Amino acid sequence: MSTPAEYYRSLPPVSKTYGVACFMTAAALYLQLYYPRNIALDYGLVIKRFQVWRLITNFFFLGPFSFPFAFRLIIIARYGVGLERGPFDKRTADYVWMLVFGAISLLVMAVVPYLLSPFMGPSVVFMIVYVWSREFPNARINIYGLVSLKGFYLPWALLGLDLIFGDPLKPDILGMVAGHIYYFLTVLHPLAGGKFMLKTPLWVHKLVAFWGEGTQINSPVERNPHAGVAFQGRSFRLNGRTTTPPQTTQEPYNNQQQAAADGVAFRGRSQRLNGR
Repeated sequence: MSTPAEYYRSLPPVSKTYGVACFMTAAALYLQLYYPRNIALDYGLVIKRFQVWRLITNFFFLGPFSFPFAFRLIIIARYGVGLERGPFDKRTADYVWMLVFGAISLLVMAVVPYLLSPFMGPSVVFMIVYVWSREFPNARINIYGLVSLKGFYLPWALLGLDLIFGDPLKPDILGMVAGHIYYFLTVLHPLAGGKFMLKTPLWVHKLVAFWGEGTQINSPVERNPHAGVAFQGRSFRLNGRTTTPPQTTQEPYNNQQQAAADGVAFRGRSQRLNGR
């Protein structure tokens, strides 16, 4: 059995980062470091007072420390990680783009006053559940040890539980709508012979490459070799050759020879006694 530290290190980067950010947001609220209204989505304050951070911070608030908060965090740890290790394995940029597209879709829907929710974090979590249910429709799910059902029906079961517990249904429904839009444009529409219209933008690939975490197959951008390294230098052998750290990306042989020549104070030729 792995320790908590080993489990934390084994988590994929995107789900781990989002889960930790949501936990830190709740911890800061518990320590009374901010008021929830200061990070809530309010288009009036965004437009009139240029408080643009509200367009981002509202997605990291899953509520105060409570059972619903813990349940949403477990959903990220199970179904978000399941997506990142399954259909999005070695597709970190695509997974980031799924979350970004979902957030943009929720912001667009929130323009309608009736659909406005001050915190869209629960909707993002429910979007993750919906996409997981479409990717794993035949997986067996056990809810509270009482009901066993297929993964396809998981969002509807959670929607029914929220109805029984008296929790608001609007964030869940908005998350399902955003998840269905993404799944339709990326899976259903192309399978029906339509054009793939939701390609991951180049700036997302650049962001993930600069971040230096995760893996993206067929990425148009090279990964940043210096990401996550506090200090990185060169070591020189006595023959004037440069040894590069193993985590850097490989370069062509000619470039390696050029890099070996750079940074050497003096380079000359050594001649044997026979003149060669």
